[in-house]
Amino acid sequence: MKPALFLSLGALGAALLIAASPENEQAPAGAAEKIAEALPADAFAKPEKPRKVLVFSRTAGFRHDSIATGKVALAEMGKKTGAFEAVISDDLANFEPGRIDQFDAIVFLSTTQNAFDGAADEKELQDSLMAFVKGGKGFVGIHAATDTFYNWPEYGEMMNGYFDGHPWTSDKQVHIDVEPAAKDHPLAKMFGGESMEFPEEIYQFKEPYDSSKVTMLLRLDPTKSAKVDGMKRKDNDYGVAWARNWGKGRVFYCSLGHNHDMYWNPKVLRHYLAGIQWAIGDLKAEVK
Repeated sequence: MKPALFLSLGALGAALLIAASPENEQAPAGAAEKIAEALPADAFAKPEKPRKVLVFSRTAGFRHDSIATGKVALAEMGKKTGAFEAVISDDLANFEPGRIDQFDAIVFLSTTQNAFDGAADEKELQDSLMAFVKGGKGFVGIHAATDTFYNWPEYGEMMNGYFDGHPWTSDKQVHIDVEPAAKDHPLAKMFGGESMEFPEEIYQFKEPYDSSKVTMLLRLDPTKSAKVDGMKRKDNDYGVAWARNWGKGRVFYCSLGHNHDMYWNPKVLRHYLAGIQWAIGDLKAEVK
């Protein structure tokens, strides 16, 4: 296995060592300052012990430019709030049995297709990740995490569905509602029950998507969003964020994160912080 490469990203006056992608991607100019201003000052819950979170963004398909911005946001979120240490690496060895146990949660940051492609034993890594989550740890999917592992049905079940296109492209204005039942939920109360409107790429999902099997947090309202072609769901069920139990573990997913500015939107950042802290096990919340 090739050793991880690293590049230095300045953010908040400090150097961040971030695992480099093959493209040596970097966040756009000014992103670090915008993220710093938008980040919450404190964690939602005091960590029960020092927490370590792996942020993994390996892609075998489309690679989002915003991955670099998301890396900065998550690394600085952990540092500023004290909620966790972000280990940002695409090294597949982190998923090997035993080694994966050093983490409290895994974040898939816009991974695509077979993110374990090239591993000496892909099934071993799949089994290790699934045992990690079912055994009581956390998994967080951001944006394209649902455009990942189509050849691994149990992953699709865990995520509650696979990507089935994005009728709302990155320039389309969308209207995102807080699910009424989740207005006061710890993972959604930062929105104050208020809807959000902004340009963003929003996914639709195919089987095994079933919003009744998860605690739905955010949902797109197609009647109040830009009119688009390519909508496939006859039930108009366009979930954006949800959470579920998976074995003894916890899974949080949100499809926001295509556009760079999602990572300096204060409410979205608080939503991600809450989701990560819940997945870790420090923020307590009831879900399905």
